[in-house]
Amino acid sequence: MVILSKITRIFTAWACAVLAVTFGTVPALAAAADPLTVVNNLSDFIFSAIRAIGIIILGWGIVQVGMSVQSHDASQRTQGFLCLFGGLLIAFAKEILTTIGVL
Repeated sequence: MVILSKITRIFTAWACAVLAVTFGTVPALAAAADPLTVVNNLSDFIFSAIRAIGIIILGWGIVQVGMSVQSHDASQRTQGFLCLFGGLLIAFAKEILTTIGVL
């Protein structure tokens, strides 16, 4: 009998929590009425994420070049420079596309 009472109390608390979360939510309304503004904001967000990935790859390329200079490994140096230049291309992808005229 005590176990049933405890289970009932736990279920009641859980049901109250679910109802509070369900009815306590407030819908978020978009502030921008212009759909083009929303698309531009999304584009800026995506390109900032791509820039962050490019900077991480650029940093890893610098580390690889440094390690290859220390160990005199030519293949690792080549890999490091490829990673470094690839990171630069990715980090500045938006500026490159804007210069070309795609965006």
